[in-house]
Amino acid sequence: MSTCSRPLTASLSCNYGGWEQPIYSTRAHVFQIDPNTKKNWLPTSKHAVTVSYFYDSTRNVYRIISLDGTKAIINSTISPNMTFTKTSQKFGQWADSRANTVYGLGFSTEHHLAKFAEKFAEYKEAARLAKEKSQEKMDMATSPSQESPGGELSSPLTPVTPPMESINGTDDICDTTPNSDTRPEPSQNALAFAHSPAMTKHWEAELEALKGNNAKLTAALLESTANVKQWKQQLAAYQEEAERLHKRVTELECQSNQTPAIKSQKTELNQTIEELENALRDREDEMEKLKEELENMNDLMEQKDTLTQKLEETELRGRVLEEQLAGAEQRLEENQEEQENFRKSLRTLLELLDGKIFELTELRDTLARLIEEAS
Repeated sequence: MSTCSRPLTASLSCNYGGWEQPIYSTRAHVFQIDPNTKKNWLPTSKHAVTVSYFYDSTRNVYRIISLDGTKAIINSTISPNMTFTKTSQKFGQWADSRANTVYGLGFSTEHHLAKFAEKFAEYKEAARLAKEKSQEKMDMATSPSQESPGGELSSPLTPVTPPMESINGTDDICDTTPNSDTRPEPSQNALAFAHSPAMTKHWEAELEALKGNNAKLTAALLESTANVKQWKQQLAAYQEEAERLHKRVTELECQSNQTPAIKSQKTELNQTIEELENALRDREDEMEKLKEELENMNDLMEQKDTLTQKLEETELRGRVLEEQLAGAEQRLEENQEEQENFRKSLRTLLELLDGKIFELTELRDTLARLIEEAS
């Protein structure tokens, strides 16, 4: 019995008697049914991949195999009870009871879908004929051992070889009986030798070894799939955290962009204060002139009282303006302090973002190394 020394993904197309040969290939997007809802489709490839029909001439088995890089996303053995259904102009699906899932393929054109469905029907019919032929051979191999040439029943000591079980999840039967059409009818002694307990134990041991290898390969594939899912979840969590930090940085930048508006308000207040000071000086000059006129002219006393009242009002407004100026200066200092706090917060967030980006880079390098080691 020959063994396959290729990697796990390559061994999907390696059987115990030789290598399977691709007989038809196309490209399509691969989907699998959601195992939880049994309704939604889950994409198993990010882009279109090669989907091939393989034929194993040793066991007369047809399989559909597709690899996404080093990962096997389809490994389905065609059986006579399978049906390929076209659900739309460019999409088709079939159920695989052995894999306990439903595969879906999305093609780029309707012609590719029709060609794939035609090949599916052709190889399904070939699988059915091969299964019937194998069953006939098994029946022919077991019937002589049950009955002697004279029509009498054979001795109970003569063992009967049981039918071989399916190998690697397929329905094909391992045929070890020579072709009865091209060879003469074997004698009773030859049949007894061919069906001896030692030969039966040999085939049973070989079958158990094949089952063990298949179980190991399946467990390794499931473990790799679980690890990839866990890494994808961690990567999605890191991406969400990075997006949240980016949003926070954007908010802080928007708040820091409000500083020019505060400076503009300060400039306008300074201009208003200068204008008021100029007006105050003008009023003082006018008051001096009025005082000189009051010394010379007693008839302007009433006007002096009026001007004095205006002067008091002007001084009151001046005090109000001084209070406003003091308040503006205080607000300016507070705004400057808030701006400094915003800058500190922004620097802290940028440092945190750099740390997260560094962790994402390390995670990406780790994933790359793991993928290389796995391949």
